[in-house]
Amino acid sequence: MPNAIATEVKIYQLFINGEWVASNSSKTIPVYDPSPEEVIAQVPDANSDDVNRAVAAARAAFDEGPWATTTPQERGRVLFRMAEKIRQNSATLAELECRNTGKPIVEAEFDISDVATCFEYYGGLATKILGYVNPVPDNAVSLTLKEPIGVAGQIIPWNYPLLMAAWKLAPALAAGCTCILKPAEQTPLTALEMANWFSDVGLPPGVVNVITGFGETCGAPLVKHPDVNKIAFTGSAEVGKIIVKQAADTVKRVTLELGGKSPNIFFADADFEAAIDGALFGVFINQGEVCSAGSRILVQKPLYKKFVDAMTEKARSIKLGPPLERSTKMGPLVSKDQYQRVRSYQDLGKSEAKISIGGGRAEKFAKGYYVEPTIFYDVDNNARIAREEIFGPVASVIPFEDEKDALKIANDSPYGLAAAVWTRDIFKAFRVVKSLRAGIVWVNHMQPTYVEAPWGGYKQSGFGRELGPGGIDEYLETKQVHINLNEQPIGWY
Repeated sequence: MPNAIATEVKIYQLFINGEWVASNSSKTIPVYDPSPEEVIAQVPDANSDDVNRAVAAARAAFDEGPWATTTPQERGRVLFRMAEKIRQNSATLAELECRNTGKPIVEAEFDISDVATCFEYYGGLATKILGYVNPVPDNAVSLTLKEPIGVAGQIIPWNYPLLMAAWKLAPALAAGCTCILKPAEQTPLTALEMANWFSDVGLPPGVVNVITGFGETCGAPLVKHPDVNKIAFTGSAEVGKIIVKQAADTVKRVTLELGGKSPNIFFADADFEAAIDGALFGVFINQGEVCSAGSRILVQKPLYKKFVDAMTEKARSIKLGPPLERSTKMGPLVSKDQYQRVRSYQDLGKSEAKISIGGGRAEKFAKGYYVEPTIFYDVDNNARIAREEIFGPVASVIPFEDEKDALKIANDSPYGLAAAVWTRDIFKAFRVVKSLRAGIVWVNHMQPTYVEAPWGGYKQSGFGRELGPGGIDEYLETKQVHINLNEQPIGWY
């Protein structure tokens, strides 16, 4: 790997077939630290020729290389060693993630810990991929086998760069697949650093390849490539729809984790202090750059005014600051483009609803993509700020009458990734859970995510599941094997 140049702008290459190699493209992409708005790295803007090289390496590793005959036990040990490497380098990775994304260092540390946990979990599952015997009505043995799907293209979002990479890499490797990882062009640095350890942990050349580039010139050729058997994508619904269409020509398997506009529902009997914390955490964690953010805050009318006032007052204490300061609760947004997008929604919201706090740039910072935590209230569920994914620290507070009204509002969305319900009434909680059209539902909590439990959405929030035992199933094919035990001819003639 090349060393940093004098200005400490690090120059990266592509990682293909176990080696750092130059791109066939002469173009590069600047990578920014969004707090000082400074370039901290340059990465290749890979093209279709680079994609072809990476796919060829992954294909050879799957079909002919040592990975094709590696036992589940050894695959598990590789993942355990990767987890250990992550833990050994957690401080460095957290700081790099923090500088590249703008997220507070305390949150980045949690993310990196979860990365290691994800590799450990799937390291354990590698030896627990089970087939079964089918009781067929014949003198025969019928078996069902689970086998790796082949070469997986994995396209990672910019909000949780290394964690989302682990969510995809770990189950794919446990299943026996080979991978081409394309991190987001805005935040590729921790994935590239992780590639330095692939050989150390026992991954043969070509098993994981890391390429950087834009979606149109790097991602699209990966999706369309005939030698790629599966695409896993996390990102916007708009791009997800394009990927489905592009993958159709080669009929490859696709899993999508897309956008959300998650309802966070507060009934009048909720624990008030816990509810206020849950509302603020649900929408302002990671600067609101979270697909499952509880950005639609539904509050029952008897509680409504008190709730909005308390949210507003407590939001004043959210400390915006440089991401590396441990007291910082919200850092800058990830990029200039995202900053402009969120600012446009802040301005739009002022014409659609009332505002209790925020609504602009955080002026105390001369540089950096900092925006104020923003709360709109008296929001109509048909307003754009209530229906479109903003992916920033912008809350829309919506009043509701009763349980029926809450469910009508909550489900009136093209998205269905997550939802939360806050109440002391267990019967009401279960009724609402059963009726919500979302892939993840929390009760009296917001945003807990565990590698042991499935993650994914309904409707335009995507299909397929990551995490849990089902996460590895997305990288497996099912084969039926019939063994005839009758020595007599079939007797067709």
